[in-house]
Amino acid sequence: MSRIAITGSSGLIGTALRKRLLAQGHEVVRVLRGNDSDPAALWKPEQGWVRPGALEGCDALVHLGGSSIGDGRWTERRKKELSASRIEATRLLVDHLATLDHKPSVLVSASAVGFYGDRGDEELTEESPAGHDFLAGLVVDWEREVSRAETLGMRTVMLRFGVVLAREGGALGRMLLPFKLGAGGRIGNGRQWMAWVSLADAVGAAIYAIETDSLRGPVNVTAPHPATNAEFTKALGSALHRPTLLPTPTFGLKLLLGGEAVDGLLLASQRVLPRKLEASGFAFTHADVQSALQAALHG
Repeated sequence: MSRIAITGSSGLIGTALRKRLLAQGHEVVRVLRGNDSDPAALWKPEQGWVRPGALEGCDALVHLGGSSIGDGRWTERRKKELSASRIEATRLLVDHLATLDHKPSVLVSASAVGFYGDRGDEELTEESPAGHDFLAGLVVDWEREVSRAETLGMRTVMLRFGVVLAREGGALGRMLLPFKLGAGGRIGNGRQWMAWVSLADAVGAAIYAIETDSLRGPVNVTAPHPATNAEFTKALGSALHRPTLLPTPTFGLKLLLGGEAVDGLLLASQRVLPRKLEASGFAFTHADVQSALQAALHG
């Protein structure tokens, strides 16, 4: 049994990860946010503090905290919030780890395939260079803060998550209503590649990263068979038994979310492959988008 701390433990991945770790018999320390007057709160990044000794004696730390990229327009204020919730919060966390007498042996941190930017049909692995847009720059700086833990003698793993498919929330949760109403359709020309992963495999990869000593650095947490937006749209319509004939007008999405957010999240093409996970022996539960959607919606 290990003692594993988790930030972001109430989020989509964090909730599922916490439940699976507890089922396996591990002790889970929830690194909850709050005011310092609340004894259950272990940190508040916005105020720049972590409770002294909060992570002392933990065997592993899984860092999943951060504001949702997909919520709202990318105004300058929103960009600063997104950056602070990842870069500054991670810097604070690693600075706290440096003060501990008994540090976790491994830091597993969330990251994102946004690292790669819009890359067309190019096959992207962990060796591929970063993109050049806002999201790519954010992820580069975020991972740099995570990697500082290596200088403390900790193994670090940055999980570059694709779109996590789960009925409970995230991108799929937001898609369900229009698709159920028969209004779901491809976005743009539908040829852009979508790097996705089932929630079960996202959680499995996080645990695998904790347990696999040979795994370190950036790791793509994406299914081995990425899908184009048109393929994903067809598969989701089939799983819901709904038509997907009408394309989603991008001008409406840009009015709602802002052009930069739509270009970075919905129109960017990212054909990401999980080379490190596959080479190390990780077995995906859902390798194709059809089985992942069936499990998410009907499992």
